[in-house]
Amino acid sequence: AAETSTEEEDRHSAAPVLFEIFGEIWAVRSRLGQGVSASVYRVSSGRAAATAAAVKEFRADPQGVDYGYRKERSVLEDIQGHKNIVTLYGVFTNHSRVGAATRCLLLELLDVSVSDLLRGHSLWLVQHCARDVLEALTFLHREGYVHADLKPRNILWSADDECFKLVDFGLSFKEGNQDVKYIQTDGYRAPEAELQNGLAQAGVELDGDSGCTAAVDMWSLGIVLLEMFSGIKLKDTVRSNDQLNKLFATNSAARPAIPVYHLRDLIKSMLLSEPKQRCTTETALLSPFFSIPFAPHIEDLVLLPTPVLRLLNLIDDSHLHNEEEYEDILEDMKEECQKYGSVVSLLIPKENPGKGQVFVEYANSSDSKEAQRLLTGRTFDGKFVVATFYPLSAYRRGYLYQTVQ
Repeated sequence: AAETSTEEEDRHSAAPVLFEIFGEIWAVRSRLGQGVSASVYRVSSGRAAATAAAVKEFRADPQGVDYGYRKERSVLEDIQGHKNIVTLYGVFTNHSRVGAATRCLLLELLDVSVSDLLRGHSLWLVQHCARDVLEALTFLHREGYVHADLKPRNILWSADDECFKLVDFGLSFKEGNQDVKYIQTDGYRAPEAELQNGLAQAGVELDGDSGCTAAVDMWSLGIVLLEMFSGIKLKDTVRSNDQLNKLFATNSAARPAIPVYHLRDLIKSMLLSEPKQRCTTETALLSPFFSIPFAPHIEDLVLLPTPVLRLLNLIDDSHLHNEEEYEDILEDMKEECQKYGSVVSLLIPKENPGKGQVFVEYANSSDSKEAQRLLTGRTFDGKFVVATFYPLSAYRRGYLYQTVQ
């Protein structure tokens, strides 16, 4: 039996080459993640490599219950339509596996996760992530759901929508009707969830009304934001204000004091031991921390893809004030940038902010990511190109950040 089980696991862990989805063949480009019950793949449709998506393939259930698949599908179908929640495109059954067919979700393809970004972040990025996640949780909680597994790996960046989105609703449940015994991940688990998981492990049956509430999500978000601010993966959960104050005191150098105090107070309100005393998503969004305008660090713009590329270290001031030279440069840059994808617009400001920088808006983030990859480190007229992404919303408003170096 053990050998059979191992064979089944080996078959499942081998990435499929193709999926047939709604009568069309999609090629598997890479495995994005693998868990106990499912694997996630990046796939593209036919010849159009830009038509990309993610497939979450659930491990075949020999008893045919498919609980994990049915659970996540039902939650996602119920909560579609919010910009900060991953989009479910459809569901299908994959028959290409040897043995039992597998259940799959076809999902929006997202980019880097917060776990890929964990380090001492700029306040701009912490604020951006906090607001996006709180907006998603506000919607989720109003619909009566608890995410119940909020952690850096389940918060992903969308290059095309320019925001963070929540994924993985396999442990989600309706508040007051909890059908999942073990919730949350070590390090991000609220005290009441620790207690409930312990009771479930001991075989103690829980009443429907005695389970955890939406407050567990606020605890997890508090830990995520603390890790983003400090750049430290916390081995043990924070149990006291002294611990939290110490983390802030040791990671506040070169950061403006007032915003740091506001962020600290916001996180404190999420990490109260008593669930009923924790802030709600609505009260959290009223924090003064969200009223402060921050500018991104240059590192933020390298890490977070968008459809807009910004090229630095290319244009001399002398080129900007000769109209003929300036027009030639515009034409040359457009011709060069079109080699990597469809260019919607191109801007080279003659004055600050943004003086001499080249802003290139591509039709989609796939093109801009390819351009960034191929242009970074290239030389033009003996100069090394620095290529970062740039917020599409700011670019379209004509707002050019003086980014913090």
